[in-house]
Amino acid sequence: MPRVTVLLTCYNHLDFLPACLDSVRAQTYQDYEIIVLDDGSVDGTREYLARLPADPQMKIVLNEKNLGTYGTLNAGLHLAKGELVAILNDDDVWEPEKLAQQVDLLDANPRVGLVHTNGAFIDGSGARVEGEPLGFEFPRTETGDVYLDLVYANKIIASAVLVRRECFDSLGLFNPDYFGSGDWEMWLRIAEKWDVGYIDERLTYYRVHGTNASHNLEKIWKDDERLRIWLDERLAHPKKSYGTTMLQKARAHNLACLGTVLTLNGHPKAGRNAYARSLHLDPGRWRSRLRWIATFLPKSWFRRLL
Repeated sequence: MPRVTVLLTCYNHLDFLPACLDSVRAQTYQDYEIIVLDDGSVDGTREYLARLPADPQMKIVLNEKNLGTYGTLNAGLHLAKGELVAILNDDDVWEPEKLAQQVDLLDANPRVGLVHTNGAFIDGSGARVEGEPLGFEFPRTETGDVYLDLVYANKIIASAVLVRRECFDSLGLFNPDYFGSGDWEMWLRIAEKWDVGYIDERLTYYRVHGTNASHNLEKIWKDDERLRIWLDERLAHPKKSYGTTMLQKARAHNLACLGTVLTLNGHPKAGRNAYARSLHLDPGRWRSRLRWIATFLPKSWFRRLL
């Protein structure tokens, strides 16, 4: 029985898939299985997978219909045999020591449910991309209780994680209704119950190219609205004890973000209400005051002020 299951999700990234697979096979930690999950690729990925030599460590699954990112991951979790689960998108790559270091951290810290790593952005050719090519730096956290940190932003890259299977057994699977934020919601659920581990070494490389899902802003805004509404309920009844000021600031930030995405999604009146609730919790948020006023402007003008 393999200790680690690698869920390798594929969708129309044939140019990058060989390097991705090679980075798994090059791991110094070898007690793993790979479940390759193709979600309906039409670029030759399926034909490439069919030509691969038989490998007792690898199982290939071809979805009969497109399930989306989180439906595909859930299909993989139903098949996974490992007590630890890693996620790897077919356009990303790992350093050889990634799994070994993560397994060591989990073995040494039973309160940690998920461990992720630092990393860097790369381009289509594999060269490092400096700065913030997607509008944010490579996500990182501390090790410990990072729940409120995750309220402010998703600070965990999916391809950088190793998760105890126990987390999914306890909390349930990914929500397949999300387009791209279902992993963020899952990390929040895990962080409510477990500590999060972090390895501050560049062990994961996130590839930036023209077809990244993160470029689809309209779907991302819909996701953000769903997640921020869900999170508003969770923060009203937190599962852990936090200082009143810390919790109020986190709730105020979440509501301000909700106000923004509601307005972007064409609901300025609801956006104003969310901003007003945010300011009630944290009156010092002057940007929220300006954005509340901006909700009366056309959407195109509102976007320019963000």
